[in-house]
Amino acid sequence: MKKMFKQSLALASLAAVATAAFAGITDTPHNLTTSGGSNSVNSQTNTGQICVFCHTPHASNTNATAPLWNKKLPTATAYSTYSTQNSSTIDGQVLTVGSVSAACLSCHDGTQAMDNLVNAPGSGGYNATGSDRGYTWTGPASSVGGKIGDSTRVANLGQDLRNDHPIGIAYCGGGLSASVTDSASCNDKDFKSIATKSINGKPVFWIDTSTADSVRSKTDIILYTRDFTAGTERPSVECASCHDPHVGKTTTGGAAPDVNFMRVTTTGSKICLACHTK
Repeated sequence: MKKMFKQSLALASLAAVATAAFAGITDTPHNLTTSGGSNSVNSQTNTGQICVFCHTPHASNTNATAPLWNKKLPTATAYSTYSTQNSSTIDGQVLTVGSVSAACLSCHDGTQAMDNLVNAPGSGGYNATGSDRGYTWTGPASSVGGKIGDSTRVANLGQDLRNDHPIGIAYCGGGLSASVTDSASCNDKDFKSIATKSINGKPVFWIDTSTADSVRSKTDIILYTRDFTAGTERPSVECASCHDPHVGKTTTGGAAPDVNFMRVTTTGSKICLACHTK
C-alpha cells in the first residue's frame, strides 16, 4: 500500500510538471491557436494543436538544429548580419545564419507563412520540404498571408539583420583556456567569463546569471556550439541565447516576465549586463 501511495505521488508530480510546461507556452504569443488570443490561427477550422507550428513527433526536418523541427529552414546566405561592417570593435567571427537561430527565423524573417509545415496534424499531411496549409488567420497575420505581422512589427525581423544584435558570433568572454577558445584573438575582458562542461562527450557553454552553480539552466544565457575558423565546437551567441521561446509575457492577463521570452529581465539592463561588463 505504501509503495502504491508513493507511486501515485510520483505520477501526480509528473502530471503537475507536464501541466506547468504546457501552461507556459499556452499563455504566450507562441500559442498560435484561438486559445492564444489576438495572435491566433482560427483552430475551429484548422487545428487546436499548439506545438505543431514548431515541432512534430515524426518526420521532422533533420537539417534543423532545433529538436524535431516542423518547418522549412530559410537559406542561410539570404541574410545580411551584424558584423565588422557595423562595428570595428567586434572580436568574434560572425558566421552565416545557422544553429537554432535558423529555426527562429523560419518564422521571424516574415518570408513564409506560419502554417508552412513539414508534417501537418492528422493523416496524410506530410511534405518533406514544407508547404503552406491554408489556415485561416486572425489579427495582424490575416492581411499578409499568414506570415508574421508586417514591416511595422519588431517580431518580423526581415532578412536584413544589420540593425539587430549579432547572432552566429563567437562569444569572446575572457578567462577561457586556449583549449576552448582562441585566447589570442577572442579573449575580450569586456565580456563575462563563461561556464563550460562536457555533456555526452561534447562541450556546452553558458553564462551563469546568478550564483555560479556549474549547472546550465533555462534562466542562464545559453551559448550554442558551432565551428569557427579559430577552432571547432566553440561558444556562439544565437537568438535563443537571450530568448526562451517557451515562456514569456502572457496574452491573457496572467503573471509574466516584463518582456516576451527573455531568459533574463530587461529591468536595469540585466539582460545586457549578463554578458557585457560595462
